[in-house]
Amino acid sequence: MIRPKHLKKGDTIAIVSTGRKVTKSELNASILLLAKWGLKVIYGASIGAEHNQFAGDDFLRATDFQAMIDNRMVKAIWCARGGYGTVRIIDKLNFNKFKKTPKWIIGYSDVTVLHSHIHELGIETMHAQMPVAIETKSESCIQSLKNALFGENIIIKFPSEKINVIGKAKGLLVGGNLSILYSLSGSSSALTTDGKILFIEDLDEYLYHIDRMLQNLKRNGVFKKLRGLIVGGMTQMHDNKIPYGKTAEEIILDTCSDYNFPIVFNFPAGHIKNNTALYLGRDIELIVDTDRASVTYLN
Repeated sequence: MIRPKHLKKGDTIAIVSTGRKVTKSELNASILLLAKWGLKVIYGASIGAEHNQFAGDDFLRATDFQAMIDNRMVKAIWCARGGYGTVRIIDKLNFNKFKKTPKWIIGYSDVTVLHSHIHELGIETMHAQMPVAIETKSESCIQSLKNALFGENIIIKFPSEKINVIGKAKGLLVGGNLSILYSLSGSSSALTTDGKILFIEDLDEYLYHIDRMLQNLKRNGVFKKLRGLIVGGMTQMHDNKIPYGKTAEEIILDTCSDYNFPIVFNFPAGHIKNNTALYLGRDIELIVDTDRASVTYLN
């Protein structure tokens, strides 16, 4: 995998929105944070633009993102927020220059479209908190973003859950939002997962939707040669009047019961306060013990 260069003081980050609309005032806390870290900021044309729920129409958002990945002065692109819309522009983008001079693409949730597509190009990306509402996140979340941007060594340790599947695994870390991964099935942006460790998280879904999405991934062979599964926040799950009968965690365990790889739950990433930054496309070692679990980057 190709690794973009980590940032240094004085570098420029572009903030764009590939999906939902966003105002400049919603970015104030993040702009102050980047200035504190010694980084410069430029806004894309999508910031402040509006087309129904989107940050400008598809052409504007695609043209904006294209301009930033082609701009040699920009060392990283920080997607302003999630929502929906990235999948509408992914096939309009040309990554030829990006492949020659890659830069960090940062975000999560709907930005999983970019993570997945760029992973298949053989380039690392950064699954991390986005600018909108960053002031509501934990100090640990914000520090992990800074560490990731500047290339600090990262080891993630956290308590183990009783429902975890104990074991150890090594492999490339891939993944993102479950709903987005499901929506990419069968497309040129779908993840290849053989020999890798998959991270998933989701928000505001019905439990039967979780099962349907996992069954789809299973039928597409996503789990067949997987080495490990990391489950982040499964946040604000819903049920019907007639209960589904299982939690999101139990649905995941049931789906993966035919396989033999470690599974860790409540990993500190996703739509949660402590949204820890992750390098997607980098080799990790996952250790799941009865008391503790950890993720360590191997290079």
